[in-house]
Amino acid sequence: MESWLILCFFLCVLGKVFPLTISFQDAKQIGEKIWKNECGGTIEGLTHWHKGESFASLGIGHFIWYTALQKERFQETFPALLTFIQDKGATVPAWLKATPGCPWNSREEFYREIQSPSMKSLRQFLFETRHLQAMFIANRLENTLPQLIDKLSQPEKERITELFQRLTQDVKGLYALIDYLNFKGSGTSPQETYKGQGWGLLQVLQQIPSSSPDPLIDFVKVAKALLTERVQNSPPERHENQWLKGWHKRLETYLDFP
Repeated sequence: MESWLILCFFLCVLGKVFPLTISFQDAKQIGEKIWKNECGGTIEGLTHWHKGESFASLGIGHFIWYTALQKERFQETFPALLTFIQDKGATVPAWLKATPGCPWNSREEFYREIQSPSMKSLRQFLFETRHLQAMFIANRLENTLPQLIDKLSQPEKERITELFQRLTQDVKGLYALIDYLNFKGSGTSPQETYKGQGWGLLQVLQQIPSSSPDPLIDFVKVAKALLTERVQNSPPERHENQWLKGWHKRLETYLDFP
């Protein structure tokens, strides 16, 4: 059995160690669902550039790739994915390994080249490494909790840790945590805010009541409210309202997964 088929994580938090185990079937289902969410489950969707954005979105998780000199508020994830894939022994196209940043400088340029040899080889590479991308997305959860609670008070650390553990008890909660982390980030970067308000995983967990009888339902409710607030706070030129309906629909998949 390949090593990625069973993903076992041991998170050391507040002096305690607890296992976070993702089976082959769960990892596969989560990866396929994220691919459907981000790319419509299509090969063509593996290379995309959203209208109103200044960066390419690649792979099953639409990992962000900036040009070599570009700096933005959103965390870049595609270079880390490439490193991960190479570390797992997969072959990366030669041109891709030699490119320090995204070679397309605008959405218009990106789509002019959409059927170029390099773009076709990129899509084929991303299609063939879907399972490794799913593993990369799941692995991000391994180090997320310590980062989430690092600067919180001791009572809040304990509260968020307990909530995190409750959500990881079944595949629906795991999917919600893994997908939202990939979808909207950890919420630990002060740059990923509008008007001082974040929308990442940390902000969602912080607003779920400790007494919640069903933290997954509250997770979806809180995330919808935060993303609505994000759109209201966003720069008008980004036209983020065009994405809100789709974002809310994606959040609802957490409740009926798989």
